[in-house]
Amino acid sequence: MTVTDQYQRHTEASRRPGRWLALAVLVLAVLLVAVDATVLGLATPFLSEDLKPSGSQLLWIGDVYSFVIAGLLVSMGSLGDRIGRKKLLLTGAVAFGAVSVLTAYATSPELMIAARALLGVAGATLMPSTLALIRNLFHDPRERSLAVGIWGAMASAGAAVGPVVGGFLLEHFWWGSVFLINLPVMAILVVVGYKLIPESKNPNPGPWDLPSVGLSLIGMIGVVYAIKEIAAHGPTLDVAVAALAGAGALTWFVRRQLTLPAPLLDMRLFRNRGFSAAVVADLLTILGLSGLIFFLSQFLQLVQGRQPLEAGLAELPAAVGAVTAGLIAGSAARRYSVRSVVAGGLAAVGLSLAVLTTLDSHSGYPLLGAALLVVGVGAGFAFTVTADVILSGVPKEQAGSASAVSETAYELGAALGIALLGSIVTGVYRGFATPAGVPEGAAAAAHDSLGGAVEASAGLAPETGAALVASAQEAFVDGLRIAAGIGAAVLLATAVAAWFLLKGQKLADGVEH
Repeated sequence: MTVTDQYQRHTEASRRPGRWLALAVLVLAVLLVAVDATVLGLATPFLSEDLKPSGSQLLWIGDVYSFVIAGLLVSMGSLGDRIGRKKLLLTGAVAFGAVSVLTAYATSPELMIAARALLGVAGATLMPSTLALIRNLFHDPRERSLAVGIWGAMASAGAAVGPVVGGFLLEHFWWGSVFLINLPVMAILVVVGYKLIPESKNPNPGPWDLPSVGLSLIGMIGVVYAIKEIAAHGPTLDVAVAALAGAGALTWFVRRQLTLPAPLLDMRLFRNRGFSAAVVADLLTILGLSGLIFFLSQFLQLVQGRQPLEAGLAELPAAVGAVTAGLIAGSAARRYSVRSVVAGGLAAVGLSLAVLTTLDSHSGYPLLGAALLVVGVGAGFAFTVTADVILSGVPKEQAGSASAVSETAYELGAALGIALLGSIVTGVYRGFATPAGVPEGAAAAAHDSLGGAVEASAGLAPETGAALVASAQEAFVDGLRIAAGIGAAVLLATAVAAWFLLKGQKLADGVEH
């Protein structure tokens, strides 16, 4: 085949209209994961009332999904490169739907934690596959920027649809219904995706190295668990063992990848300064945001007294901003520069979080809504451009591995953010003074979680119950303000680092051959 024939074949492929229909199906998988992540926050007060988890169990319910998915993303991205990304995506979608049913009907905190962990296993197959398939569907870099923008926008739309639909369901059905909304999305993805999505994989993948899979999983879970426990309870012997085991496994993983002829993750990808900077920016940004977002729904419902649907609608500006920014981020990065769009977006998020340090239980919605809108716009610009940088910086054959690195940074940042900032909020909250006249049992339940305080107050005299709730709410908001301040500092520092590390980085323009 001549060079001219190859050019014509790639040009025809890049113009094939079916690629946009395939993209529409791929973003359903993104919706699946985003909706599941956001509805959990709204359902937390109802979970607390029904399953009665401890404060520690509540954090595990929130972050075990991220722990497991972070530990498996690299392995699953590499598996998709080997067996076929379409096959892995559709298999994962079926598993995700099945485990969603188990989650919906969990009858104890322990079962809920186990179900969320299994959901992480299934979720690890979805996100790397979607981005990798986009990398192989769109050969024109400008079209790919738009496709990545739509991918990111749909993730944000899922963050908006989740609370609104979840709020509606919580007002009319039991909390488990918020997980069952995954089923119709999964069904559409599997049926339509089977017909429309073209298969792609690495033509010369080499074997899937199982020892590397185990090292990656043990290493990530060990390190994240240790950080979470230190933040919540301080250093202990068990935590030290977990940290050493995790760090040792990750070190062994890296050394093994450097010696394998067909590594699970090609460590040479990190020699690209733009790739490494984009990955670090994603991790730190999510770390700064996630702890705050995890507790925001509880603030809106349990502190400000909003109904679930109203709370979901109150979070809508962040998604609207992210959708809008994601669709124009690629064009903005080409017109100005990659570093100005990413650093500017991160700085906007950081300043918005700084504004949220002024929140109190009586703050009006305009302040919160405006801050969330700017957070969404900034995150939409930053995440879309960094995803484009990560995808365009690697060969198509390694798209799954590169996508997995991007998603690992995202999920690891989420796990660390919930662990660190969530533990700070919980620690500050537990320090509130118990009003006089509150029985010891009610006081213990109230100090476990804000939902526990609201429930405990129902069995007390009206004045005593109101005093207990007011004291608990004040402590919760104090913790939330501290988390917002730390998040702001992390985001502003990341913006400065991105400005220097992404210097000279550009998005591609020419059609790939």
